[in-house]
This record gives sequence, structure tokens and C-alpha cells, in this order.
Amino acid sequence: MKYRTGRLRLLLVMEQCNPAWPSVPLVAFHLYDHLRRLADVTLVTHERNREGLRSRAGGGRIDYIAESPSVARWYRTVHSLTSKGATNWPLQHALGYPVYADFNRKVYRRHHRAVRDGHYDAVIAATPILPRYPYAISRACAEAGVPFILGPVNGGLPFPKGFEAVARKESARFNALRLLGRLLPGYVETYRRADKIIAGSEHTRDWIREAMGIPPGRLELLAENGVSKRFFERNIPAPDASGPLRLIFAGRLVPYKGCDMVIDALATAQRRVGRRLELKVVGDGSERPALERRCRDRGVSDRVTFIGQVPPESMAAQFAGADVFAFPSIREFGGAVALEAMASGLPSLVVDHGGLGEYVTPESGWKIPASSRETIVAGLADAICTLAANPSLQARMARQARERALGFAWEAKVERLLEIVTETIASRTLPVAC
Repeated sequence: MKYRTGRLRLLLVMEQCNPAWPSVPLVAFHLYDHLRRLADVTLVTHERNREGLRSRAGGGRIDYIAESPSVARWYRTVHSLTSKGATNWPLQHALGYPVYADFNRKVYRRHHRAVRDGHYDAVIAATPILPRYPYAISRACAEAGVPFILGPVNGGLPFPKGFEAVARKESARFNALRLLGRLLPGYVETYRRADKIIAGSEHTRDWIREAMGIPPGRLELLAENGVSKRFFERNIPAPDASGPLRLIFAGRLVPYKGCDMVIDALATAQRRVGRRLELKVVGDGSERPALERRCRDRGVSDRVTFIGQVPPESMAAQFAGADVFAFPSIREFGGAVALEAMASGLPSLVVDHGGLGEYVTPESGWKIPASSRETIVAGLADAICTLAANPSLQARMARQARERALGFAWEAKVERLLEIVTETIASRTLPVAC
């Protein structure tokens, strides 16, 4: 389906939207940036994103919502309390809710009249991505008959059984705080008012259907993550069986991401194959000292290189210097880095739990059951040995990985999002404004 600029007038609510910050803010920016090329978009976002957006969103209509001094102080306090050492994300999200509530109220105050007066064909509420936030603007949509599309929302994935020790390190005991979300004013009503709810994963889709009683017809499945075209640009080289098999891990060095399991698998596989194996670790975090010790203990320090954290725009070059992506994260509801690796032509070794298992296919990599740490390490080692001994298989999987990633290119994703919006508008009995 093709669109011309201005065909749809959209109000896009994104509390987080910043090209200079990784994870959700960067994902949100890509969504906004591609959407505004195909529709007439007004973005509502937080004031803290102004500097990051200034250089990358020139000409866009953006309403920045500023916070009061007291809310700003609370925001700084929460981040200080929850970011000592490893970030306690569940507690940070819970304590930080008043910051979002302030944003939510101000969005409604500044835009509800425009919604009721028919200035927009639809309203899309896209961030925060976690499915635990109300949107007051949904009330204005319901009153005016303007379609309200929520999402993509994603999150709430539990740790797999057998990984209780990792869950404790990740402050999983605080995850119970999310159960309080149903008590937040307007939370349940937001989901009941939504004309369409876009879930970023099968787990989240099923949870929304069961917990909120949302009928299947109001739910769509569309991953929140996408891939920029730069990851598709290089030609996939033929495997060089005479050289080392080069693995890459990319992500925060925290317990649940599983870099320790990649190191153990590398050591195991190296004892079984004659070909040299190498691992490049891109990222940083609280576990780095322990991971470096593990490399020494396993006798693979000369085969593992710690790169540290790099800017997002340099990741294509990092993937270009690798043959295989190894990322056994045990609790990844999304995982954009896997899509970027696949677009770069890398077979992916992942755990079949959450979003990663939905991205990777048997033709493009390995999906290892999350039954135990030992199972994952053994599965990784087997996959590494198989690829090291079969360059033709590596080449075939590389092509399939890129082919699979094409469906997640930002251009394709935004086309699909606009199809969903258009279909939702058409299902309304009110005429669509032109």
C-alpha cells in the first residue's frame, strides 16, 4: 500500500523519542522519522528529548512537554536511587510513574480540544512501550469518535524456570510491582477504549487478551523493533574456512544477557574443533570484570576481545567484522540487535524465549530451549561446531538471515502500521476527514 505525504493527519504520543539514546528512545525515533515521511504527523514528546531531536527532526511539528521543577527533582532522585551499580529497572519504572503521570496530564490538557475538533484522523500512543501506562488522551478520542491506536506495546516477559539466581541479580522480586498497574487511574479504561492494540510480541498479545479481556479482532501483532537500511548495504561475503570463525556478542553486560554462556560455549567448542574460534564482545556493564575473569579461567582470553560500548551508528561496522551472532539472552521481549545482526548476514544463536525466538527461524539460526543453563551452553557449543565445520551452511543461513530481516526494515514496518491505522479508520462509521 502506498501513501502520499499528508494523507493521514496523525497525533503521535511518545514520551520517549530520542535518536541520541539507545533502546526505546531510539526505536521510537525511527518509528516517528519514517512515519512522518508518509503522513502528516504531530509528535508530542517530553522536553528532555528536545536536544536529541533538534538535529535529526528538522521541519517536524513537535510539541515538547516540559515538567515542573518538583517533577524534575523527583526524576533525578529516582534515577540516582535506582542506578547505583546495576540498574533496578522494575523499581525505577514504579517510582518514576509520577514523572509519566505529569506528562500524561499535560498531553491531555494541550491536545484534547484538537482531537475533539477533528484535527486528527487518528491518535497513536507508542511510548512508553511497556504495557503498564494509561493515556488520558484516549478519553478525548472516545468522546470524539477519533480512532485511538495503542502500541506497539511489549514487555512483562517472565524469567524462564531454572534461572532464579539470574532473576535475583536482576531485581526480579520487584516485578510484582507491575501488578499495581491495574490500580492506576485510567489504565484499564485506556485498553478498553483503544480501537486497536498493537502488541510487539506473542507473549504480550496473549497477556493483553487474557488479562484485559480484549477480543482478538482488536489486537495486532507487530514487533516494535525495526532495522535501518545501513545494515542491509554490505554484500555478504563468502565464508573463509581457512580463517577463524568470528563470533560477536552485542549487548549490555548484565546477567540475563548471557555473555557468560557464550564464553563457556566458546571454550567447549574450541576443544572440539581444529578451526580457531574468536569472540568479540560489544557493550559494557556491571558484569564485565567477572566476564574477563571467566575468560582467563576458561583459557580463552587470547580469543575474546572486549570492545566496550559503541555508538549505535557504528554497529553495522562491528557486524561486518563477524561471521556469527551469539546472543543467548534469557529474557528479551524484543531484541533489535538480533534483527540488525540478521540484516548484516549473520546466522544468529539465540534462546527460544520471548522476542528473539520470534525473530530467528530454523533456516536463519539456532533457537535453543531455555530449559537450563547447561542446555543453552551445550546448544551454543554444538551450533558453533556445526558452523565451523560447514561453511556452506553458514553461507546459506547468512542469506536466509538477511531475507528474514527484510520484513523488519523500518520502511516495511511503517507501511504495515499505516495499513493498520487506515483499516481502523475505515472500520469507524464516521467519515474520514480529508
